[in-house]
Amino acid sequence: MTAGSGLSRQSLRAAVESSCAIQVSREAAAAFLSDELDHWLDPSVPYDELDPLVLGRLVTHEVRWVGKHFLEHDRLARLAAIRERYGGRDPSLDAFLGCVLDKHDGHFWNRTYLCLPVLEVMLDEHELLPSSLAALLAADIVRHELCAAHRLKEVSALSRPDPRTLRTRVRHSFRFMTSHLGAESDELLAAIARDPEADLPALLLRLTDLPLAHVGEWLELTVQPVSTVHDEYFFMRVLQAHEMSFAGMCWRLRDACAAVRADDPAEAVRLLGEVVTFMDRNATLFRLVATMRPEAFHTFREFTDGASAIQSEQYKRFETLCGRPPETRLASPAFENVPSVQAALDEGHDTMAAAYRDAVAHDRHSAEVATIGALLQALEASHRRWKSTHVTLATRMLGDARGSGYTSGVGYLSEWVDHRLFWGLPEIAVG
Repeated sequence: MTAGSGLSRQSLRAAVESSCAIQVSREAAAAFLSDELDHWLDPSVPYDELDPLVLGRLVTHEVRWVGKHFLEHDRLARLAAIRERYGGRDPSLDAFLGCVLDKHDGHFWNRTYLCLPVLEVMLDEHELLPSSLAALLAADIVRHELCAAHRLKEVSALSRPDPRTLRTRVRHSFRFMTSHLGAESDELLAAIARDPEADLPALLLRLTDLPLAHVGEWLELTVQPVSTVHDEYFFMRVLQAHEMSFAGMCWRLRDACAAVRADDPAEAVRLLGEVVTFMDRNATLFRLVATMRPEAFHTFREFTDGASAIQSEQYKRFETLCGRPPETRLASPAFENVPSVQAALDEGHDTMAAAYRDAVAHDRHSAEVATIGALLQALEASHRRWKSTHVTLATRMLGDARGSGYTSGVGYLSEWVDHRLFWGLPEIAVG
């Protein structure tokens, strides 16, 4: 949506407050945010007259114009003052400000770069499945790309992609959406195609059957790129979808372990089948990343030092739910970067490998237990393919560059490509 030049300042402000998809000048966006910061910091204004979503949208407009890395110090200091004054009032705003202020606070890392705390509040408050949220993230990639094309933005390495790349990107995004939402994804794609300049909340509200319409308001605020490079937006959405996918796999693995312990192997088989399916679907996300132009990647990557996928807590939780990693793995940067996962390991928790080993020893439900073993082998094989694809993609994108998590980059990934999830179960080995 483009804000018309004939709108009064008050009408334009109202439009910008209501949507992150409105096109507005850099000067107007800056002025509106300044006014809103004044409003929040005015001690005479009661809290019930303040709207966290409005503040979030105006901050997002500013970030989309300049990139989070380039926000002015005064802006950051005033946002920090708002957080100090009103912290604890609104979980979504608390999480949002923590992500926007991460560089200002000196705590910039993968979780805040990807706004995962905001997504996690959405999961908790709306009882969403992580897989459903992952599908919406893919839908937003389609919306973002078609919106840029509809607005005829310049085609260049740092702006929108050429038509062939666009088609590939949209096709893979739609495939991932469909794998999670089924036929409902057709309605969502049709809504985007009818109005490519609409924002995500407006699109979701038009859907008749999808029970996700109420999550869109904060969802559109969960991309706070460090730069203005076009491809960074979709790159962040892909990484967020990966995190949500592994989050969904984690709770299924926990429930599968519990089902085996409860002598319900049929339920464990069902859940493990879903885990394998999710792992297979993750390959589509890497195909999406492969559409990113290396020039774009290296341009915004200059400002992402300190944030790396090596810090992914959900992936490490997935790994530890499969089986306790060997000590060499636990001593590697992969686990040194996730102290919360390390702490959970120290407290002890069940693993799929241990539950399966005990089920085999008890010699009951032999057919179902054999199926569980076959599914673990399928998961191992899918995970190995996923890692190999990651290395191939990183080699093309990174070359000899070091990783943004201060590792050796491709060399580090290659070192662990043969690491097995079920290394303690020789019978699960794959060729």
